[in-house]
Amino acid sequence: MSILGNIIKGVIDLTDTFSSKTNHVKAQKKVLNQLLETAKNTEFGQQYKFTAILNSENKEQAFASHVPYFDYNKMNKEWWNKIKKHQSNITWPGNLSYFALSSGTTGKTSKRIPVTDDMLEAIRKSGVKQVLALKNFDLPSDFFEKEIMMLGSSTDLKNNNSFLEGEISGISASNIPFWFQGYYKPGEDIAQIDDWDDRVLKIAQRAKEWDIGALSGIPSWIELMLQKVIEYHKVNDIHDIWPNLQVYTSGGVAFGPYEKSFKALMRKEVTVIDTYLASEGYIATQIRPETDAMQLNTEHGIYFEFVPFKPEYINQKGSLNQDAPSVTLADVELNQDYVLIISTVSGAWRYLIGDTIVFTDIELAEIKITGRTKFFLNTVGSQLSVNKMDDAMGNLEKKFSIKIPEYTICAKRAEDNEFYHFWYLGTDNKNLDTNIVAESLDDTLKKANKNYKVARSKALNGVKVKLVSPSVFLEWNAKNKKKGGQVKMERVMNEDKFKEWEQFVLEN
Repeated sequence: MSILGNIIKGVIDLTDTFSSKTNHVKAQKKVLNQLLETAKNTEFGQQYKFTAILNSENKEQAFASHVPYFDYNKMNKEWWNKIKKHQSNITWPGNLSYFALSSGTTGKTSKRIPVTDDMLEAIRKSGVKQVLALKNFDLPSDFFEKEIMMLGSSTDLKNNNSFLEGEISGISASNIPFWFQGYYKPGEDIAQIDDWDDRVLKIAQRAKEWDIGALSGIPSWIELMLQKVIEYHKVNDIHDIWPNLQVYTSGGVAFGPYEKSFKALMRKEVTVIDTYLASEGYIATQIRPETDAMQLNTEHGIYFEFVPFKPEYINQKGSLNQDAPSVTLADVELNQDYVLIISTVSGAWRYLIGDTIVFTDIELAEIKITGRTKFFLNTVGSQLSVNKMDDAMGNLEKKFSIKIPEYTICAKRAEDNEFYHFWYLGTDNKNLDTNIVAESLDDTLKKANKNYKVARSKALNGVKVKLVSPSVFLEWNAKNKKKGGQVKMERVMNEDKFKEWEQFVLEN
């Protein structure tokens, strides 16, 4: 009998019983007030008159009127560079210990994003919320006695000018509470290994020592780790090594494109729970099994605003025009793509995180990520978002019985001086007729997107497809950034980057 598991599950059930249902609009008003009150005497708070905002009848409206939008470059140049020079009380009170490194999907240069102690506490509280939500997934008691494999970046944080730096997953893992350390794998020694391949080899060598019940990490790198473990032990699937694996907590990117290839490594059904942890904070987590939408973490250190995702509000580099209107959680609508704006306890203010979302349930504050502002392909009016691209990949997988975990696209002129969408699809099935695949992809997008259909009848001349191994995408990420951790593949490339990509594919 799973005595400990029953105790833990009972505590979770009891905690849920005594917790009241969150009013997310009220929670957001409270968070904004706390942010303004705490930061009113910082340099940022004084420049943008936080005290006056706090005295306003409508704080949300006053906040939006007084404070401009910031992307990383603007925030870093005007404010965070001061923190890096060890000036204090700039955008958040007190001194700073950590910077989260994030190259995201935009290039080799790492962004350095402040991570305060208040943010680590907010992430911890949102993590507790995630654990408590496991009650809704009807997991057996013995699950709560199993170990958890958290595969992120190295926890061996680097000292840079007296600040500790690493990816947010490494910073979070290095601050795991003592009571959780017995459950956490691969453990501190292996987690500190900086080289991805060495770390995965150590995991494979010790895999049989652990009774893993849950996995956590970005899909592409979790999948690669599972493949290495399976190959090392010469077994058929991961359940031959970890028979009690029941849950996978996905994060960083949409799980949909990876679902088919991920399940091919499993013999048993695994519950997939989506999360949204960015370098800037823990944004949202899935709290119930009947949907794959995620609930915004409205109570823990982040204030959200939403800008309707329309081409006229987005400039060429993916940033917002300053006159773009924003709405609060109280005024959002279903089925409308929004650019996500956050203000946080790490001193990010009206900050463009770069993601677009759509609400699936307003009362529950549940969202889905629909893409990136920089990956919105609007060449010749096609207005193609990443969620439409992901859906198209799913249709191709069904039609041709293949797996496409990775892809990228560029809109550019071909030799005939006409515009085409050039697609590279990651699949191990290279025997397909690319002309047939291109025709099917084109038809799917015409049906899914009226703007794309109009563009195809005018300036967009067609679709061209090439098939390459999914491993090429992983090696591209390794070459340009770093294996594992928060690294994601560019879904849309500009022409210069695409030229580099095509040369890389030829060489590999």
